[in-house]
Amino acid sequence: MPDTKSSLILVAYILIFLTGFPANLLALRAFVGRVRQPNPAPVHILLLSLTLADLLLLLLLPFKMIEAASNFRWYLPELVCALTGFGFYSSIYCSTWLLAGISIERYLGVAFPVQYKLSRRPLYGVIAAVVAWIMSFGHCTIVIIVQYLNTTQRSTEEITCYENFTEYQLKVVLPVRLELCLVLFFIPMAVTIFCYWRFVWIMLTQPHVRAQRRRRAVGLAIVTLLNFLVCFGPYNVSHLVGFYTKQSPKWRAEAVVFSSLNASLDPLLFYFSSSDVRRAVGKGLQILRHRGSSLLGNRGREPAEVTNGDRGVSQAEGVASSDFTTE
Repeated sequence: MPDTKSSLILVAYILIFLTGFPANLLALRAFVGRVRQPNPAPVHILLLSLTLADLLLLLLLPFKMIEAASNFRWYLPELVCALTGFGFYSSIYCSTWLLAGISIERYLGVAFPVQYKLSRRPLYGVIAAVVAWIMSFGHCTIVIIVQYLNTTQRSTEEITCYENFTEYQLKVVLPVRLELCLVLFFIPMAVTIFCYWRFVWIMLTQPHVRAQRRRRAVGLAIVTLLNFLVCFGPYNVSHLVGFYTKQSPKWRAEAVVFSSLNASLDPLLFYFSSSDVRRAVGKGLQILRHRGSSLLGNRGREPAEVTNGDRGVSQAEGVASSDFTTE
């Protein structure tokens, strides 16, 4: 049976999976439809890539659940451990640069609306997404390499996954973690903070920007900042602490849980960013209301309610409302 710490982490993973997986699937459907349209905006390509990164993390989360349920002993093959860690941590660090790319696009869209609309190309979003994936997967290859640098516990009975390192392994792992923290966390966070600071300032000071867009702009900035500070912050601070103390912190497992929370928080970012996601959520809520009313025997009132709901979503959103431009 898992101990108290392992049980709490297991519950957290289950809640993250149950909330994040359906929400990201809903966002995936909306973004795929948007990207398939002629000349999609770069931001939608970046949002689609962020959704795929979240889904990769969520699909690997059951392996982390098994690990937590086993008191962080690893009973699966060692190769599964290496591949799980590789995909899991690559997804986390891919998200940081994708969030930075989204913030840059938002800032350019409101600071230079005319020039941006004339020069934006889908190719720019593809290039930015590919760079983010290459940077994250390239850096995280160490997760696989370190598993085979030297034996850590083949002669012991309790085997863990990417936890207990020899001194030889730590000489490789700790500097690489420090570099991950600096290049794939602090730099994109600094870029994101600057871009959203300017983005929100412009949205709040332009008199012709509607209050609804201002609220969405503030919400988008707050959710993104929470992503960096609450989700990615503890895990990357553990890299700094580990490099200073020359060993992995005892609380690293809890920090990994906070990083996983990113997959549940990103759907809020999608909601504030894209009218397609807001319409998808609105339709989903209408379907739930329709089914609920049907179960209660109110079928006669439903057509008018659904029609009004559709009309409300259409009027509230509009096709271009996700661009955050000041035209």
